[in-house]
Amino acid sequence: MGVVISFEEEQAKAETALVRLQALVADDMIKVNQTILHKMHSPVALIPQLAGHLIASGGKRLRPMLTLASSLMCGYQGDRHAELAACVEFIHSATLLHDDVVDESDLRRGLETANAVWGNKSSVLVGDFLFSRSFELMVADGSLEVLAILSNASSVIAEGEVMQLTTANDMDTTEDSYMQVIIAKTAALFAAACEIGAVIAEESTKSGKPGPEQRALRSYGKNLGIVFQLIDDVLDFSAEQEKLGKSVGDDFREGKVTLPIVLAFRRGDAGERDFWRRTIEELDQKEGDLARAIGLMHKYDALTDTIERARHYGAIAKDALAIFPEDEYRKALTDIVDFCINRAY
Repeated sequence: MGVVISFEEEQAKAETALVRLQALVADDMIKVNQTILHKMHSPVALIPQLAGHLIASGGKRLRPMLTLASSLMCGYQGDRHAELAACVEFIHSATLLHDDVVDESDLRRGLETANAVWGNKSSVLVGDFLFSRSFELMVADGSLEVLAILSNASSVIAEGEVMQLTTANDMDTTEDSYMQVIIAKTAALFAAACEIGAVIAEESTKSGKPGPEQRALRSYGKNLGIVFQLIDDVLDFSAEQEKLGKSVGDDFREGKVTLPIVLAFRRGDAGERDFWRRTIEELDQKEGDLARAIGLMHKYDALTDTIERARHYGAIAKDALAIFPEDEYRKALTDIVDFCINRAY
């Protein structure tokens, strides 16, 4: 007989997974935070002030934790993983500063964005500073392989952001085009954050040649990143968003074409497609349009099916870890996939 598990139970398990991962890397995260604080220092007072506002705004630091856990799962012993985890967080923070300017966002995790407080020019320039600090950390690490992986990820992220601009306000965007955008803008950094964990472990114990662990962690990170972004796109139309300190419907108001919108548009009738073209392509939005958009997504199961897509990529991420021993690190990284999916509930 089957066992029925409630969403509340699944969410509780997922939250436990995050706590378990945080506990496993807690000592190393102290080193990561120390590196971040040290590298944020600048005689130009606005730089640490603005960067500190973003970094202290309550993020889970998931990406640097992935670097730490991946390194430890591969048997790495040393300090390089903490420095590189800080590097990953700087890249992520820089992209957030730039994204908030491009998206004209006023809130992030319930707090005013840096651009809302200090203006767009300051946010862009401090984002550039954080990117520069990340490259300093890459060079200081001394590994050409690590430098290649993280620098490539940085350029791919920028390409993804530009691709997203080209798909904005375009209801002819296909699911394939949407996937290309999120693989570049989100999944690339997840993949790099995990892959470098295997690289430094290989460099410290073997010839440094790419091995199955590196390929597996790249696949795990990429697919986890896809999961993360798919669920983010669902959350933009969910009441759960308000609990995270974010407003509902930002993507809709900005004319971003995400998978729930793509699916609802493709499955709708002629009148409903006209609605999407008016609100997304022309940005001619009236009171009640957001509610109608969410209603159409429910009518055509667009949100549910987006979550199912996330489950598919989550299964691929979990399977990628099969080559590793069944230890506490593998379990934590496996369970964090469910954490990312269950944010939708």
